[in-house]
Amino acid sequence: MTAAGQVTTIDPASGARLADYDETTDEQVDATLDRAHRAFLAWRDVPVAERAAAVGTLGPALRDRADELARLATREMGKPLAQSQAEVEKCAAACEWFAEQGPAMLRADPREIGALSSHVEYGPLGVLFAIMPWNFPYWQVIRALAPAAIAGNVVVLKHAPSTTGAAIALAEVTAASALPPDLLSVIVAGFDRTPKVSERIINDDRVAAVTLTGSTGAGRAVAALAGQALKKTVLELGGSDPFIVLADADLDAAADYAVRARFQNTGQSCIAAKRVIVEEPAYDEFTARFLAGVARLVTGDPMGPGVTVGPLARADLRDAVARQVDESVRAGARLLAGGQADPRPGFYYQPTVLDQVTADMPVLAEEVFGPAVPLVRAADAEEAVRLANQTRLGLGSNLWTADIARARLLASRIDAGHTAINGMTASDPRLPFGGVKESGYGRELSRHGILEFVNVHTVVAYGPHGPEGSRAADVE
Repeated sequence: MTAAGQVTTIDPASGARLADYDETTDEQVDATLDRAHRAFLAWRDVPVAERAAAVGTLGPALRDRADELARLATREMGKPLAQSQAEVEKCAAACEWFAEQGPAMLRADPREIGALSSHVEYGPLGVLFAIMPWNFPYWQVIRALAPAAIAGNVVVLKHAPSTTGAAIALAEVTAASALPPDLLSVIVAGFDRTPKVSERIINDDRVAAVTLTGSTGAGRAVAALAGQALKKTVLELGGSDPFIVLADADLDAAADYAVRARFQNTGQSCIAAKRVIVEEPAYDEFTARFLAGVARLVTGDPMGPGVTVGPLARADLRDAVARQVDESVRAGARLLAGGQADPRPGFYYQPTVLDQVTADMPVLAEEVFGPAVPLVRAADAEEAVRLANQTRLGLGSNLWTADIARARLLASRIDAGHTAINGMTASDPRLPFGGVKESGYGRELSRHGILEFVNVHTVVAYGPHGPEGSRAADVE
């Protein structure tokens, strides 16, 4: 493996260096996995109710350092401070919800098959390797950690290099809670070293399963490695979520939510509304309202009051959005707003809206991970659904209409893991979260998520003389 070096974090609002962190050496990786495995062997024997109560203490621990954590996330990845604060609070609330609901989700299910007794129980798998992105540096980790820990697993985290400080801070908060010190461990690795470090960890016998939130390319690589090692995976990958507006929708509300759904987190969200599809009779009126909402966005220093759009997290991400917009305009798309990198220091890009787009243009053919959105005309609801499904991805979706019964029928035909009718896609601990097609597989959150990383263990008991009265038990 490549020798360990350092990871440097950068303030995307200015381009200035924030901090340097030593990468985890090969020897330290081995020691971390050893400690994590030993922690699992002890943690698995703790009663579920006690595990849940310990996870619940993460909520107050997060709130105790909420301001510091929020500021750190904003400094490292550039989201407006109010959004970082909301992210920390969402993490705290989710820990408390899972602490309250988790034991019931893991309760054994009795089954009647004519034996003395029969039940299905849910036991932990072991050490979970979590590979997480920078865009929601706390929430992505907590939504894996909280349910996994209640189920009796422990987590080794390989976070995005650009949010290394947030990863270390979250591990400190976890250690300050009632959870065991090695329940969450952090591996620090830069971009160049990450593939080899990840391969080594996935192949290690002390690791039982893998969860990844990231790009489709990263998902393919991790799924291949985990498949070779025969280890369970959950993959939450990219999204190209449609935001469908039918002609009978409340256009003021739809436009307001479309702006929020696209430009939250400066457009850097897997479930952002990346394609706005509007039924023809409402197209012009909706577009006017949408553009007015975009004009009200405030771009600036993400630490500043009232700022709604900050910088992109890295220079290469800003440049990728610029390329997608520029190539689409050269191919015939029309700019309605924005279309340029912001001249101020840092990695800013203007909120951008395009129309007259076609399926082969980058702003439609690719996932745009930043503050740019195409508007697409649909002749009717049928074409809107067809256009919505015209993508290799299938994470979230949004559908606006006054006819709820019709909306439910249309929603069932959209290829996505989530559809928000007259709302915007958002993850919620009470609901399963994940995608289809190239957006990945498996689910996070809710009971579906907590059961992803358990051994579904069937236990059947017969009397002391074995099964009687039937030879069915002898047939596989």
